[in-house]
Amino acid sequence: MKFVISSSALLSFLSTASKVVSSKNTLPILDNFLLEVKDGNLRVTASDLETTMTSTIAPESVESEGLIAAPVKQLIDSLKEFSEQPLTFEADENTLEIKISWKTGSIALPGASGLSYPGAQPLSDDAREFEIDADMLLCGINKTIFATADDEMRPVMNGIYMDMTPEHYTFVATDARKLVKYTIDNENGITASFILPKKPANLLRTILLKEDDAVKVSFDANNVKFTLHNGTLICRLIEGVYPNYNAVIPENNPNKVIADRMELLNAIKRVAVCSNQSTNLIKFDINAGAINLTAQDLDFSYSANESLACSYEGAPITIGFKSTFLIEILSNLETPSVIIELADSTRSGVFRPLHDDVETSNTLMILMPMLINA
Repeated sequence: MKFVISSSALLSFLSTASKVVSSKNTLPILDNFLLEVKDGNLRVTASDLETTMTSTIAPESVESEGLIAAPVKQLIDSLKEFSEQPLTFEADENTLEIKISWKTGSIALPGASGLSYPGAQPLSDDAREFEIDADMLLCGINKTIFATADDEMRPVMNGIYMDMTPEHYTFVATDARKLVKYTIDNENGITASFILPKKPANLLRTILLKEDDAVKVSFDANNVKFTLHNGTLICRLIEGVYPNYNAVIPENNPNKVIADRMELLNAIKRVAVCSNQSTNLIKFDINAGAINLTAQDLDFSYSANESLACSYEGAPITIGFKSTFLIEILSNLETPSVIIELADSTRSGVFRPLHDDVETSNTLMILMPMLINA
């Protein structure tokens, strides 16, 4: 196998693929990329057995085809030290040596047989598929992934739930304290759902930034495959029944606050500096025309408060929230103003963006309140 390729193009290409590779692989071969040169293209595969990513790039020239496994860490570390220049890759499939040469020098790395590299789990014959716009999929992941959990006892909450009906795509994530529901109007003619794990969801965030075409999604009961412009991503789905997210969204919230999102976000950040380090509690005192934010840490005699103007309909209310979660929620809303709907100090607050026009998508976030000590 021998080909010539741009150093910077290859580094960018392999850096994305390397995010699949686990730091604690059960099989030593998975510490390698699978490199295959065929039909004038370089095909790179990375896997951790749960997730497999395959991408294709066109080298500047190809002299001979072949297949070999190349060490991820040594390859990435080597490429980081090059300025933009053509590199010649040569791999001997008998000695398993990989030689990278350039105008003034060369590097030799030990490879491994590509024949022992595990293949991706194939989808079953009854797999279903649909197409989704790349920007739509990226937006759904970006809006929800911050709310996913890291809970070994409840693995279904460690991913993004994709719930599809003939009229909508709905993306949901929750860690039992906060929940995000993002719905996009789209006539897709499919009724299905699955839980996408956090790791492949993060990989898709990187890949989809470079995608312009629609993404084909194929899935069965165990795996999902995303077919992209120059590659595929296959991953194992999280098994289990996702919680009934609609049942936990509070209704009949008579108290409604409209506030400038950035003003509220920055005020929370300032006041949160003096909040208790273990609870991060911020108290909201809301009445007609104003929100008063208060935080204190009695152990160190820290305290802070700030008032900001708002539009408010309802009776005066006092409620506590975790500042770190508030910052995440407000940072992931994009409109200048935010609507906060409240029932009382013991029920979750509902956060929505305030749009000037009718939108084809809808974002709803809820946050559990915290107990305020007397």
